[in-house]
Amino acid sequence: MDVNSKSYQELLKKRPLNVQARFGNEAMGLVSGRDIVAAAKEVDSIVLAANARHPLVIKAVLQAAKKKNAAVLIELAKSESTYCGSNYENIPDYALKYSTEMGHGAVFGLHVDHYAIKSQEDVLKGVGHLSSILVNGFTSVAIDASHLDDYDNFVATRSLGGWLPSELGLEVEVGEIKGPGELSTVEEAAYFIGGLNAWGIFPDYLAISNGSLHGTYDPTVGQMEGIDLKRTREIADVIDPYGVTIAQHGISGTPLDKVSTFRKYGIRKGNVATLFQNVYFGIKMDPETGNAITEGGTYTKEADRGISTKLWNEMVAAADGKGMSRKSGDYKKLNLPFRDRIFAEPQPIIDRIVDEMQHWAERFIVAFGAEGSADAVAEVMSKRPDHNASPDRKVMGNRADYTAKNAPGKYGRDGKNYDD
Repeated sequence: MDVNSKSYQELLKKRPLNVQARFGNEAMGLVSGRDIVAAAKEVDSIVLAANARHPLVIKAVLQAAKKKNAAVLIELAKSESTYCGSNYENIPDYALKYSTEMGHGAVFGLHVDHYAIKSQEDVLKGVGHLSSILVNGFTSVAIDASHLDDYDNFVATRSLGGWLPSELGLEVEVGEIKGPGELSTVEEAAYFIGGLNAWGIFPDYLAISNGSLHGTYDPTVGQMEGIDLKRTREIADVIDPYGVTIAQHGISGTPLDKVSTFRKYGIRKGNVATLFQNVYFGIKMDPETGNAITEGGTYTKEADRGISTKLWNEMVAAADGKGMSRKSGDYKKLNLPFRDRIFAEPQPIIDRIVDEMQHWAERFIVAFGAEGSADAVAEVMSKRPDHNASPDRKVMGNRADYTAKNAPGKYGRDGKNYDD
């Protein structure tokens, strides 16, 4: 957006309170996730949500957002914050740095992805931890208690979701995202969202298990992309009366022509993480899906893409020293120890990394129908008197209908971690 336009200047004045408190003197277009999803509904688009495992992802995605005049989300899962080069402390600083470098004008939110809750103790810890994260400038939160049985998930999500500021974005999850097989059911989605609504909790997005997988699909062991759009539509229909849409996790490895149809199935947020990592590592990728291609049981490094071959070989040696398979998803854990080494690469290498990630971000923005959605955000914000983006929704059910006794039940939770 034009930073000198009346609409952009008004947008700056109506940013969330936490953003104004920290960045009030900056012309950074950091807005509430509530406004971004409202705009996506207005223009029938999907929001690109990019997991910034390395800070260079932030630079590339913000450049793509400004070029395509699209509203985007920069996000990081709670677990990712422990092993990645980006974390909840430095992401707002990097966002300001890169937004400033390009003269501002990108419209975006900062999203806490997969904030895992596995116990009441986690709920209580989350109060303090999320307080610091929100004060730092994040504008949307995904509470993920899907590791728990349906009733316990509902109670934990209700507890923490009711405590969060209502002007900030909210995503919730039912059914763990772990690839083809077990799917979230219409019954548990209706119970979960209906129960939250009865308690005055109004999410923007529901993440579901619909066949997607976090990370790379490995065809050599029978893994294939298999997002079940029929089930997705069925769930989208039952939660639509509550004002809730679908957040699609695990898009890396999905053909862009399939991605371009997602809007027809109630999807309004599209998470992309591993694809960007594949780019800055310079791993051989399928040009239409971004899925890493393994050859001979190992990732294949392409010399003219991503980091230098020398640095890649050092990373492989480090992974070997930790006993990682050379096609392991655990390569994501090399992000933190090698963050500064990536930053220290020669400028031509940094440039090619950012250029390729920006190219992919633009492709997703186009496939998502999100070009021009930044203007729609400004229009949404112009319709209210101040900063408060709390959604105007009604309580539709009775709390007494959402008890442990009538919860759908346990759908085979296996205790494993699927949150990133």
